[in-house]
Amino acid sequence: MTTFDSAPDDAFDLDEFSALVARPDDEYRQAAEQRWAALDQPRGALGQLQGLGNWLASVQAQCPTAPVEHAKLVVFAGDHGIASLGVSTLPRGTTARRVHALLDGSAAASVLARRFDARLRVVDMAVDAEPDAFPAGVSTHRVRRGSGRVDIENALTREQAEAAFRAGMAVADEEADSGTDLVVLGDLGVGSTTIAAILVGALCGSDAAAVTGRGSGIDDRIWMVKCAAIRDSLRRARPVLSDQLDLLAAVGGADFAAMTGFLIQCALRRTPVLLDGVVSAACALVAQRIAFRAPEWWRAGQVTGEPAQAKAYERMSIEPLLDQRVSVGGGGGALMALPLLQAASTLLAELPLAEAAAAEPVPVFDEDTI
Repeated sequence: MTTFDSAPDDAFDLDEFSALVARPDDEYRQAAEQRWAALDQPRGALGQLQGLGNWLASVQAQCPTAPVEHAKLVVFAGDHGIASLGVSTLPRGTTARRVHALLDGSAAASVLARRFDARLRVVDMAVDAEPDAFPAGVSTHRVRRGSGRVDIENALTREQAEAAFRAGMAVADEEADSGTDLVVLGDLGVGSTTIAAILVGALCGSDAAAVTGRGSGIDDRIWMVKCAAIRDSLRRARPVLSDQLDLLAAVGGADFAAMTGFLIQCALRRTPVLLDGVVSAACALVAQRIAFRAPEWWRAGQVTGEPAQAKAYERMSIEPLLDQRVSVGGGGGALMALPLLQAASTLLAELPLAEAAAAEPVPVFDEDTI
């Protein structure tokens, strides 16, 4: 097991991650391809499920694949000071209400998680609410209440960004240790699509108009306000592009820093992740700058229609599994792609081989035989 272990007082060197994160195992992908070819099915009849099965074999390091039975919806929540400019239609307090809805089972993502047998975990990193507003355990890793208005000030201090990044890593370790075999990564936060657009614009070298989306369903007037806020924030982001923690402190937020650390540590712990909307896409893009192999451990659940999401996926060469334009947040859109992964793993493992192949069985590969 490869991990990044650093005590809170140790120097935090992001360069170490690039060397530690390995690619998924190609020999298992090749074994999966051989198995598909040996099935009693027309070649390519299962379409893109075969590619998903190949990916699962490589990240699981086994073929036939194990069924995806212990999926977990992990939602990071935080509010953003940029929302005070009116860049969202959502009023103050919305994030706290949506966290409660997730927890009591009335949110769309909660309903879908129950339907697809995915457990739920909510992590409050910077919700604009009292720390005791949620049940025990939700706010264990909380860094602060809300964040700075990133067009004129930093979202976090450098120390807070590091603490949030470490918190995300800790959550990833907890999930890996508990047996989670696939994470659906969600987010909640007022102003979060604006922050995501800033990060993607800065990392892709795009201007504000090219990454500004409709977020919570804003009209043209609010879109112009949002675009101006992103433009001003990009001016603050560009001088700190060489250090991703400084970037997250300047124009990110505690939830973004935590999700970035979470994605990196999931790659280190060989835990596959299904990304949801523009926020998880932006965090994935930051994580790619830290460890260039890390995106091979992730898949994109679906397209939301946000231009910044499309730019981030294009930069990482990630192809979304669905095009449903679901922007409800909380991981709801990505959850709809979970059955595809479950189907791919089950079909690869359980479909019978053709008679000729059965006479000379396709080798079964696992970590003890390679």
